Amino acid sequence: MIYDISVTAIDGTTRTMDAYRGQTLLVVNVASQCGFTPQHAGLEALYRKYHDRGFLVLGFPCNQFGGQEPGTEAEIAAFCSRTYGVTFPLFMKVDVNGAGAHPLFALLKSARPGALGTEAIKWNFTKFLVSASGDVLKRYGSSTTAEQLDADVAAQMA
Repeated sequence: MIYDISVTAIDGTTRTMDAYRGQTLLVVNVASQCGFTPQHAGLEALYRKYHDRGFLVLGFPCNQFGGQEPGTEAEIAAFCSRTYGVTFPLFMKVDVNGAGAHPLFALLKSARPGALGTEAIKWNFTKFLVSASGDVLKRYGSSTTAEQLDADVAAQMA
């Protein structure tokens, strides 16, 4: 179950996903030096639009795709805040594929495989929409913008 999985915030504090029980989540593997990096702005806007109604964007930096997240956690947090005004929760860097894949991403990929049933995440900014009850509802590819997700998020907030 998603709520049993431990995650470590970018400041080093550890908690379980149970801290987010009852909230609609958009879990995203992010990177600071990717062609999709400007999506941080749209994700932040979506977060601000629905946050007071129980919506969270959870950003998990990942360096598995072209080495596009080489910085330290402090550098990542500063970059996201300074460049895109990010206030949504960020976490420690994780692997999303392979033997060392973080358990959260292993669960998300298993629940919502990608194209042709493949579980592997293809690139940074893959997104998973999770209902307030912990069900993994949808998986979106890297090129799907926050603006394109708005209707799906709004439906969960209704």
